[in-house]
Amino acid sequence: MIGAVLIAIAPASVARADPTCSEINAQLDDKWAELEPLIEQYNGVHEKYVANLKNQATLSKQLNPLQLQVDLAMSRVGAIATQLYKGGGASAINAVLSSGSPTQLSEQLATLDQMARVQRDQIAKVIAAQQKLSGDKNKLLASAQDLAAQDKELGSQKNKIEAEQQKFIDLRLKACGVDPNGNNLRIGPSCPAVSTGYSKGQIAAAYACNQIGKPYKWAAAGPDRFDCSGLTMMAWKAAGVTLAHYTVTQKSQTKRISRADLQPGDLVFFFSDVHHMGLYVGNGLMVHAPQTGDFVRMQYIDNLPINSFGRPG
Repeated sequence: MIGAVLIAIAPASVARADPTCSEINAQLDDKWAELEPLIEQYNGVHEKYVANLKNQATLSKQLNPLQLQVDLAMSRVGAIATQLYKGGGASAINAVLSSGSPTQLSEQLATLDQMARVQRDQIAKVIAAQQKLSGDKNKLLASAQDLAAQDKELGSQKNKIEAEQQKFIDLRLKACGVDPNGNNLRIGPSCPAVSTGYSKGQIAAAYACNQIGKPYKWAAAGPDRFDCSGLTMMAWKAAGVTLAHYTVTQKSQTKRISRADLQPGDLVFFFSDVHHMGLYVGNGLMVHAPQTGDFVRMQYIDNLPINSFGRPG
């Protein structure tokens, strides 16, 4: 799919000698609708890849002390086995002769047997724990290899997409000027100024508003450039709430709410595959990072096909 998208961009954009600004924007919007899902797919895979690496490190730390416990327990049992082997049957006879009491020997042997059983039980528990952790680690390693391959493939696609993004920007600049929408980055007084007593949602909304005018860059999460899920992730991070850098995961991390319940800071998800999102700031407006060649800006939420609404925290 990516190859077809990339090949189609430039020829379609320069088919006419002097395309108008509106024609360029319409063509780029169409192509962006194909590219943005790939960008969010990359964000999702990379997020899982990083989390997987952290889990591997945690499991490795847990395995080290367990291995030491197993080694120590095995050495203790080895010592017991060596002593019994060296003693053999002669030890048992000598014990009877020296003690003069078969009952006493029976008690001694029972004690040794009990000690061995305790050691075996201890070892069995430690080994079972180690095997579970090792199994978990092996699963993580297999998953990590798969994710690493996907991450690498999408990363190479990312380089191609970034090259095409520059073509987007050049075409837009040629047809529309430095910033074709520079005069309407803000629409109305919907951005709150953070002060004492503000809710987390208002803090997130204020953060998003403060990023207006910064350029879009895919897979970016500030401080100078953002993509759509990077902007909402950092806005809610400013309010003390952790979200993933992926539209689909952010939807799963938030509580579904109705349009009537929308408050500043709530998230608005778009399209059936949830490949774009914005942060609601009030009065039917959101702040979002739209697409390549554009800037973080305010926009009416009804300008895009709404999927759902979500509230973090």
